[in-house]
Amino acid sequence: MAADRSDGRSGSRPPRRRSAFTPPRNVRLRDGEGRRVAPDAAVPSGGAGEPHREDGERLQKVLARAGFGSRRACEALISGGRVRVDGEVVQEQGVRVDPAVQVIHVDGRRLQLDDSKLTLVLNKPRAVVSAMSDPEGRRDLSEFTAAHSQRLYHVGRLDFETEGLLLLTNDGELAHRLTHPSFEVEKTYVCRFDAPGGPPRGLVKALREGVELDDGPARADRARVLAQDGREAVVEVTLHEGRNRIVRRMFASQGFELTALMRTRIGPVLLGELPSGATRELTGRELGTLMAEVGL
Repeated sequence: MAADRSDGRSGSRPPRRRSAFTPPRNVRLRDGEGRRVAPDAAVPSGGAGEPHREDGERLQKVLARAGFGSRRACEALISGGRVRVDGEVVQEQGVRVDPAVQVIHVDGRRLQLDDSKLTLVLNKPRAVVSAMSDPEGRRDLSEFTAAHSQRLYHVGRLDFETEGLLLLTNDGELAHRLTHPSFEVEKTYVCRFDAPGGPPRGLVKALREGVELDDGPARADRARVLAQDGREAVVEVTLHEGRNRIVRRMFASQGFELTALMRTRIGPVLLGELPSGATRELTGRELGTLMAEVGL
């Protein structure tokens, strides 16, 4: 399991061991202040009063257009109490809404019906700086957004040598909440390092219980060994902190320098099989779950 030190632009790369992580079945709901709320609790929004708008569009039609199935299937969602408009459960058929100004959730997931908003997943290659331009002339993110007319910004960053999932969006409120520590959005990383004889038994435990860094303690929410062959090891780490180079520094505190680091998940969004350097638009389910996790 020799470490892959290529930049992915020449030659063939050995297949990576994929994380066994699967998306959460239940939505992690938070309010606008980052506090956890129960799945059946009302989701506050900017709307007020009666959800029905006389000059609006039928709710089942809005849901069908958003990809929730046929009109009849959407009517069943409404009758089952699974739809909220401006925080209020709507079970009556024929309710009209204005999707441009009202907030709609299905099973806790927010519908994003604003066509001007765009959020992409990028599989950032190594040796790319997380910025839209670089005074040193290094590869930057502008080459991955050139095909889009919207002006996109990166949500957080990955360091120069780290690859993997990076979100690009023109939704400023979503970007702000995803990076704000109060919402505790989880991120998962796959970490490769030299480990002659295998990683020490106490490594994963130390990461879970917390290690001391120069700017304070840091702790992984979860950690586990994915692979080892007596020369190298691969460990998956999940945490919700976003301090600079925190994953690399956590391993360094235990005497290990990472030879490869890839982010594979942000909240409910998975990198999956997206090739290095490629982008894709978030699905409605991904975006709705992500927005629900940060109180939108």
